[in-house]
Parts: sequence; structure tokens; C-alpha cells
Amino acid sequence: MSAGRTEFGLDGLRIFDGLDGADQDAVMAACMRRAVRRGEVLVREGDEADSVFLVVSGRFAVTIAAASEAIGEIGPGQPIGEITFLVGGRRSATITALRDAIVLTLERTTLERIAAERPGIWRALATVLAERLRANVQRSTTASIGQAPRTIAVIGAGGSPVPPGFVERLHRVLSHDGPSIVLDRTAFLSRLRSGTTALEGDAATELLNDLEARHRFLVLPIGDGDDAFAEKAIHHADVVLAVGFAEADPDPSAHERLAARFVPRTNRHLVLVHPSRRTPRGTTAWLRGRELAMHHHACLSDNADIERIVRFLCGRATGLVACGGGALCCGQVGVYAAFRDAGFGFDMLGGTSAGSAMTAAFGLGWSPEAIDEAIHEIFVANGAMRRYTLPRYSLLDHTHFDRHLARYYAGNAIEDMWRPYFAVSSDLSTGRIHVHTSGDVWDAIRASSSIPALLPPVYSAEGHMLVDGAILSNVPLTTMQKLKHGPNAVVVFDLERTAYDTVDYRALPSRFGLLSHLARPWRRLPSAPGVAEVMTRSLMVSRQEFRSHLGPEDVLLQPPLPRGATFLDWHRHTELMSAAREWTRKEVGRLASAGHPLLASMR
Repeated sequence: MSAGRTEFGLDGLRIFDGLDGADQDAVMAACMRRAVRRGEVLVREGDEADSVFLVVSGRFAVTIAAASEAIGEIGPGQPIGEITFLVGGRRSATITALRDAIVLTLERTTLERIAAERPGIWRALATVLAERLRANVQRSTTASIGQAPRTIAVIGAGGSPVPPGFVERLHRVLSHDGPSIVLDRTAFLSRLRSGTTALEGDAATELLNDLEARHRFLVLPIGDGDDAFAEKAIHHADVVLAVGFAEADPDPSAHERLAARFVPRTNRHLVLVHPSRRTPRGTTAWLRGRELAMHHHACLSDNADIERIVRFLCGRATGLVACGGGALCCGQVGVYAAFRDAGFGFDMLGGTSAGSAMTAAFGLGWSPEAIDEAIHEIFVANGAMRRYTLPRYSLLDHTHFDRHLARYYAGNAIEDMWRPYFAVSSDLSTGRIHVHTSGDVWDAIRASSSIPALLPPVYSAEGHMLVDGAILSNVPLTTMQKLKHGPNAVVVFDLERTAYDTVDYRALPSRFGLLSHLARPWRRLPSAPGVAEVMTRSLMVSRQEFRSHLGPEDVLLQPPLPRGATFLDWHRHTELMSAAREWTRKEVGRLASAGHPLLASMR
């Protein structure tokens, strides 16, 4: 079947823009319409490039044999395989439909026949090819995988139907980005004007494509028993939201199992609805047996949680990335407080070492003042990092440290936090970063802040030896970027350069000299850093690699430190917090005046 471009809405397909009107009409009239089902391979890496495709609707994943995951996506209005088609050769990637789609196909033999009659076509295509190659080079350094969804299927989760009011609130929030439409089974069939059997045909796909073309978002809520409509909607959807009451039976529903068969993990989200904003409990049972891009908690008393979910879906979720740095991380409390003072909040939180403890406190809903008080209790009043022990497993008595840390963090599950959170530790068993996104908050913080030699490693149930995350990722920006798209605030500290030319290395005492000092404490030891300061400073030496990963929408926050502040100055916690808070207030004002994308996403 051939088609002209008006019938199939080809005004946005630009591969043949260089042709004059008559030539373009001739080429477009020769295109063949093709329906592609979710999961169908359109082109395969290594095959001969004997055709080019123009995507009218749908979405396709781009994969190559050398990569374990998709390296990109192609959506409506974009060509597939145009470069190899124009220059000749074999396909460089495999293109697979992520959802039901419609493409226009132009065969090489057909183009050659038309070009023989119209010699100007090849000349125009050569110009287009040069532009495409230049654009691809530019995109290679900036493109990110994934596009904002157009069609969202909403299904019941577990033993719960979709909670009343959820779809209405979702529609209201989505409408802020452009025209949106909600279409349940009854409304869809009335537009289709055929029986339910038509749900399996091309007419249903064409109707969905037409509605999608005229709206920014198409929401398809699916009720119990809507099996034929459920299959059509799930096949067509870019994203599936499984939504249910948190107290319901957590076993996956039939519609969830259907979605798991056809929709990639990265396009499936779970939303648990709660009657109030009390700390959620029992999320672990919901995550068991499900592979998801992410789970979310929502209270329908207002739109705040729905707005956050939409930001995640559309790649605009904001993140706070907190570096390690011992006592200096008290300044992160001030940074967070300044954003909160200005009415801004973060969608996701994550950090390394002491930064993991601070961001966990934010995620648990503690106020800056409560965090400051907890720091004082743990590190100043109770000296959690001042009790030394016989150096068999570590220099510090870890039981003393653990007990005081556990008083504040133990018993809270990461998956129960209202906002997504992660901590980073270094896995000495594999030599890789270990990302904590589930389990007890205390376990994650304890592993992430396990400074080698000062504290013993944490051993996971799988036998991994986990130590301070600062060894491999002191500023876990890339971890945040892998978990979500969107702008981030990245908090780091720049220590003053410290000169040690007054230290006489030869004057450092032997063990007998140190024992002698215990008997005569009035005699001063050489002025040199202790083990704790040397170890902590060693972790922070190589911490600049993250800068190459900063995106144009990210913000680097580097609050100046009070003079002489060090990693072990826990007694200066309030001073560090207050100084960072005041500096960040001014920085937030500057960003707001400049209309920075980070703050625009946080509104």
C-alpha cells in the first residue's frame, strides 16, 4: 500500500527536505506503509541496508552486539537507517519496536527507479547526507537514551484496582505540559465504532496513533476485566504505571504480568498510594517478584507526589548528589536547608560516605535543626569516632560507632522512603562500585562510610566486602545519572592546601617512644596528622573525575569552608552548616534570577 504524506502526517519527516516539491511528492508516494508490533525487529545489525524507514508513530530501541543495553531510541518523525541507505553498506545496529508502531518504508530499488527519471534527487540527497553526518557527530557527545513518553497505560497493582482520583490527578498534572487526553475502554470503543474484536486490528492502532499525534499525552486507564483493551493499551504504551493501595495484597496482578511480558523493565513503574504522609512500611513485599525502572510512593491529598512521578517519567527529576568528606559534610545540611528555605525540593537523593548519611536524613524527613542535633549527639557528645581499640580489625571501636549511628537510622528501609535514595560503597571483592537502593538505611550508610583501617568493612549476605564509597566514587554523579534523567545539584568541598613543612619526619616516635609518652603525657608529640586525618584525606585526593560528567543542566555547589576546617572537626557542625546555608541562599537567588533549568524543574 502506498501513501502520500498528508494521509500519514509526514510533514515532520525531514529526510527528503532537500528535494523540490514534485520530487518529494514522487518519493513519498512510493513509500509503503507498514505496521510493526511491539518486540518485532525492524532491521538487524549486519544486514544489507536496502531500505530506509520513516517513523510515523511508535518508538524503537537501538542496540548493538557490543553493548548489553540499548544505546538509544528513535521516535515519531525520525528516520531509521538513512545514512547506510544513502551511502550503501550494512546495518550498524539492530532496531526493535518498543511498542506497536507504524513506519513508511522506501526500498532502494524504488528510489533508484524514481531517480533515473528525476536526476536532481541524488544531488539533493548528497546534501542531506552531509548534514545528517554532521548532526550525528554533534549528537554523539550529548545525546541521552530515552525520550519523554507519549502514551501511558495505568493498571492496577497487586490486589488493588487503580485508586480513585489517581488518573484524574495524573491527567491534571500532565496537562501542564500540553494537551492530554484520558481514554478508558468505553471511550476508546465508542471512538473506534466497532466491536471489541477491532481492538486486535490496525484500526485500533491507527486511532491510538491519531490521538497521540494530536495530544502531548495519551493516558489509557485499564480496569479489571478489560483484557482485550489491556493488551492493546500495554502493547501501545511507552510507559506502564502499576498503581495500587499500599495496604493491598502485593502479589503481581494479571495485568502486571502481561506488562512484564511485553514492556521493558525500564518502562515499568510501581506507584503505591497511601492514605497519609506517615512513613510507608512493607514496600519490600511489593518489590519482591517485580523488575521495575523505579517505584514511587504517593499520597493523593495534593498533587506533589504525582508531579514528582511525572518529572521522573519525563526526564526532569531533580537530584541532590552529596560527596564524602567527614565532618565537612555538615555543610551539606546547610545547602539542603537553603533550598528548602526557598521552597525547592529534590526528587532523588544520594551520596557517598558521610554524604550518604546526610542525604538519608533528608530522605527520612528530618529538619536541618534535627540533623544538626543528631550530629552533635553522635560525634561530639558521644565521640562516635574517638574510641580507639586494639588494632586487630580496625583502629576504632566499631561497636561504639555502630551503636550511636543505629539509634538514628536503624529500622528504616530505603524502599520505604518517600523519595528515591541511594548510597555508594566500594566493593573490595569485585573492585566495583556497590549501589545501595534497598535494605536497611543503617546498613547502607555504615558500608558507605566504612573508612578503611579506621572501621572494619561491612560484609553483605552475598559475601561482598564493602568499604567507604569515596575510594571509587567520592562524588556519585554518574550513579545518579544512571538511575534517572534530569538536572542535579552536586555538592563538593574544596579543602585548602595544607603545608606540612613544619613536620620533622625523623622525629616521629617509635612504638616504644609512644608507650613512653603514655607514662609522661606532659611531653609533647611532634605536630603531625594522626591516622584518622591521613586516611580520610587520602580518600578525598582523587575526587575530580565527576566534572567531566556534569551536564549543562547540572549545578556544581562548592560552599566555602570556615578557615582551618578539617574532616574531623565534628565539633564545628553548626558553624559548617550555617556558613553553607548562607552561601547557598545567595547562590539559589542567583540561579533563580538566571532562570536555571534546575530550579525550573523543582517548581
